[in-house]
Amino acid sequence: MSAKLELSVTGMTCAACSSAIERALNKIPGIKNAAVNLASEKVTIAFIDPENPVPVHTIVNTIIGEGYGVTEDSQDIRAKIAEKEFHALKRDFIISAAFTLPVVIGSMFNVPLLSNWYLLMLLSAPVQYWTGMRFHKAAFQALKHLSLNMNTLISIGTNSAFIFSAAAVFFRNAMINAGITPHIYFDTSVVIITLILLGRMLESKARGRTSGAIRKLAAMQVKTATAFRNSQEVVIPIEEVVAGDLLLVKPGERVPVDGVVTEGFSSIDESMLTGESLPADKSAGDQVFGGTINRSGTFRMTAQKVGKDTVLARIIKLVEEAQGSKAPIQRLADRVAAVFVPSVVIIAVLTFIIWFFFVKDGTFALALMNFIAVLIIACPCALGLATPTAIMVGTGKGAENGILIRDAAALEMAHKINTIILDKTGTITKGEPEAVDLTIQDSSFGLTEKDILTIAASAEKFSEHPIGQAIVKKAAEQKLALYDPTDFKYVPGGGVFCSITDSFKRTFKIIIGTEKLLKDNGVDTSTTADSALLISSSGSTPVYVAVENRLTALFSVADTIKDDSVEAIRKLKDMGIEVVMLTGDHENTARAIATRVGIEKFHAEVLPDQKAEIVRSEKTGGRIVAMVGDGINDAPALAAADIGIAMGTGTDIAMEAAQITLMRGSLVSAADAIRLSRLTVRVIKQNLFWAFIYNIIGIPLAAGVLHIFGGPLLNPMIASAAMAFSSVSVVSNSLNLKRKTL
Repeated sequence: MSAKLELSVTGMTCAACSSAIERALNKIPGIKNAAVNLASEKVTIAFIDPENPVPVHTIVNTIIGEGYGVTEDSQDIRAKIAEKEFHALKRDFIISAAFTLPVVIGSMFNVPLLSNWYLLMLLSAPVQYWTGMRFHKAAFQALKHLSLNMNTLISIGTNSAFIFSAAAVFFRNAMINAGITPHIYFDTSVVIITLILLGRMLESKARGRTSGAIRKLAAMQVKTATAFRNSQEVVIPIEEVVAGDLLLVKPGERVPVDGVVTEGFSSIDESMLTGESLPADKSAGDQVFGGTINRSGTFRMTAQKVGKDTVLARIIKLVEEAQGSKAPIQRLADRVAAVFVPSVVIIAVLTFIIWFFFVKDGTFALALMNFIAVLIIACPCALGLATPTAIMVGTGKGAENGILIRDAAALEMAHKINTIILDKTGTITKGEPEAVDLTIQDSSFGLTEKDILTIAASAEKFSEHPIGQAIVKKAAEQKLALYDPTDFKYVPGGGVFCSITDSFKRTFKIIIGTEKLLKDNGVDTSTTADSALLISSSGSTPVYVAVENRLTALFSVADTIKDDSVEAIRKLKDMGIEVVMLTGDHENTARAIATRVGIEKFHAEVLPDQKAEIVRSEKTGGRIVAMVGDGINDAPALAAADIGIAMGTGTDIAMEAAQITLMRGSLVSAADAIRLSRLTVRVIKQNLFWAFIYNIIGIPLAAGVLHIFGGPLLNPMIASAAMAFSSVSVVSNSLNLKRKTL
């Protein structure tokens, strides 16, 4: 039996919900710890004795008893439930908005027929008690278990406004006779519900995408493999492959499992693991990994690790664990509501009691008016708008600047970032090799740089190797006409042989490739030792060109730094953020790149699971860590970070695993995203201040403090105006974000 049990929970809407489930489960004897993750909607339960765990039905019944649902912990089932919830919220929002618009118009302006109080009540009722019923039910469930959450705040506020308004409609004359000026607040209740539904709908959509990274990673796992059975090639399901099987991998296929090459040569795209754009040349004795792509050559391999033991399976597991871990952030509005809601209710009840029983000229109508005035002025309209309006404006401004933010939690958390980890390839660098330099080593044949580039590109014309294609691309940029090579031969891990006949009808035997290839074919490379070392130490790859067995030229091929990477790293440092670089490159290359962009701390030759481990180690000591990457290999690290930031020019899987996507593929956007978060959080705090300052001043006035000392009572109309003004202040302050520069 596993030491842990994972279940999917439905019906949670805020941090108070997850806390209620945790409290209930942790009271069960035999449970060591229960942790609920609101974002992934999962509960992870650790047992004191894994051999004698608490029965699953006991755990399920406890969760259901708290008013929530439990479903099978399946990616597909969770995805279907999330989609169903999103469509339900979308439907309720559209219906609610359709009814809210005429209510707001009829309340604000004197429109014939539309401003009739009975009609406004009829239009408001479906919003209050149909589309808004989810909030009232959730508030009731919380009340049953003696807890309060954001739903309680919404339910009390909207019900107080609606019920008082309904009383004004039906008992208008009675209120007038009692000295109470009747007024309606239907627009208040419907606007709150409509805006909260919009926020929940957007949040639901974001949650529905959290499992997308895992599904796409799983799609990379091979379904079948070509194995040898009784010396015959047989295609078998991947589940039947066992360690020790001899497998055949053809060009264009994915490597089925982890293992070692036993026969043949190939060039394999391992970017999903290393993040490096250059494929790895493989021959007998070399390690290969499941899910990587065989670019060229057919080879045989012996299976070593299969099933859940493969590197790809471990990556999937790492992403699942990181996404299912408990987030450190709690929604500020829920924390405030935990104190604010009971305080308001207590004050309102005390106000009624004091005015009805202890005030000399107090009447039931007067006590009720003051009771409702307290609730009306404390109606959480501004509080409900404080965070969502700032988030909506902030995310909108981000989108305008090519910064896509998945959810509010990411935008809130990003302002705390004090360490940012950058993947090198595709993030700091362009992610593809480029021929950056060409130096002539021997001018015996009278060949110019243009001639050598033409000959080299012609020789690589039919090569699929990225280095060869980089040379071809360089020639294309200079619009050089290429020749057709003859006697072409590709040497895996080495380079190419061929013959080139130029425009002067001269035929040259050409060798292009590694130093070893040239040496093995009798070419003296000693004269270029210093130049080659200089190229290697600068983070580039030397490519040798021999004409008629004489070393003629040396190419420098590199994954070049993006134009704005240096500026971006400087911006991040100026913001007080420590910058760290991760790469699968060798130490020398990593150091050269880090020095050129101004990074002091870096880690070289790291694999995906090591990247995630480095992220976790950087998080020690309470540091808030962001990870920026673009490849499949970065997915575990992106998910393990407090904030994952994906380059939009990278893979979909990296973007699915991250909370923020930089569509322009520029590191400058990462600095802009953090600044946007800081601006947005500042606005949220300002909004909450304005939302509460009216309550701090208004609630005592609504309770009748001034009247006790001979002053006036607070008319509900004034309470409504104060509440509306606080909402206008919040919205205006949020809209001010649009004018800020990043």
